[in-house]
Amino acid sequence: MTVHTAPRPDHPPRPLSQRLGAILWPSFFAAAVSTMVFFAYVDPLALRDLTFPQMPMTRELGYSVGFFMFWVATSSASLFTWILLRPASRFNAPLPPG
Repeated sequence: MTVHTAPRPDHPPRPLSQRLGAILWPSFFAAAVSTMVFFAYVDPLALRDLTFPQMPMTRELGYSVGFFMFWVATSSASLFTWILLRPASRFNAPLPPG
């Protein structure tokens, strides 16, 4: 009689802080570079005048809002990449031998 044991994962799961760091840290740098390049060509006050002219806003607030919008966009891209790169062995059941 053959005894089948559950296969062990090829590597242990990573801690939450390491997973969050792998997503948020590179996206932080990408957002910083994107913000610098974008606002090198676009003035936040001119952008406000085109989109929400009645909204009171300073340049610093425009830079901050722009940075956080870029950070959300780049972190969602990093999260999607992390989801696609997870090992299939954690989610797929092993095939029966034979």
